[in-house]
Amino acid sequence: MGEENIAEMYPNKSNNYCCGGGGGFLQSGFKEQRLEFGKIKDQQIKESGATYCIAGCHNCHAQIHELSHTFGGNYEVVHFWTILALALGILGPNERTYLGDDLKDVNVFHPESALF
Repeated sequence: MGEENIAEMYPNKSNNYCCGGGGGFLQSGFKEQRLEFGKIKDQQIKESGATYCIAGCHNCHAQIHELSHTFGGNYEVVHFWTILALALGILGPNERTYLGDDLKDVNVFHPESALF
């Protein structure tokens, strides 16, 4: 990894855009409106050139994952803890669902590996 592989979105930090899935909107039943609002975040991610988007919460993860698939994003969405666990060598084989092909087979030891 390393800082040379970090692609910040613009605008960012306190001026960043919401993905549209927070505050209960993900479960509100207004899917079309939620996805329409999320187009801003999808475009922001695409313009960053990132191949992975790291989401800090479940609602953002689910919304951004759906945005990527709905609007043809060429990026994977993973939870922050997934990247942390992978880096520490403790990500189990059953926790690799959202990793791209480049990381799914990273060979790290995990006790559950013997089960698969």
